[in-house]
Amino acid sequence: MLSGAGNPQRSAQAMRALDTYLVNQDAGFIQLLTPPFNGNGPNPGYIQGYVPGVRENGGQYTHGAIWAIMAFAHSGNRARAWELWSMINPINHNLTSQAAARYKVEPYVMTADIYSVEPHTGGGGWSWYTGPAGWAYRLIIEALLGVTRHGDVLTIATELPHDWPSASLSYQFGSSHYDITLRNSSGEYRLTLDGNELPQGKIPLIDDGQSHQVEIALGNNAAR
Repeated sequence: MLSGAGNPQRSAQAMRALDTYLVNQDAGFIQLLTPPFNGNGPNPGYIQGYVPGVRENGGQYTHGAIWAIMAFAHSGNRARAWELWSMINPINHNLTSQAAARYKVEPYVMTADIYSVEPHTGGGGWSWYTGPAGWAYRLIIEALLGVTRHGDVLTIATELPHDWPSASLSYQFGSSHYDITLRNSSGEYRLTLDGNELPQGKIPLIDDGQSHQVEIALGNNAAR
């Protein structure tokens, strides 16, 4: 059990332990626990109904994997969070014919789990699963891109992967449309709305039926 809530040092230790023991970088998944329960020792209850390495019993339970990535982002290690999201992103399990033959499910939807025990290691199970799909959406928008709305104000505090020159998103507010471009840059964070700089980094949302252009140079202080 990983626990460190309220204690930054213990939280950091817990995240390092998670990365060390539960992230399988080679096979591309994040296990819920390890080793799986195999019938020896105390009965853990429901999860032992799955064979070792499947779903909650030592496989990637994708809800939990996404929550783990969120934890990396919220603890300030957004770079590692981006790496882990790329690792579990379904499309990246199908980049070669060999990988697709191992994964065995669709590259464009989320799966409930990924198996962790041979001969099925890396195989996906229970695809088209809406729970992790919804959490993946929140992971990308809220934790990775840092989009937050408070009333009629939108803020975006993030850092993009170092090899991404830019990213873009669209935001609809009533009858108004906001086209937002994020750019990796050096120097200070800079935000402009329709060409006007907003020094406080806050985007006012106005329902005026117009299209608005938002440009954000993330700068060296993007993560803050």
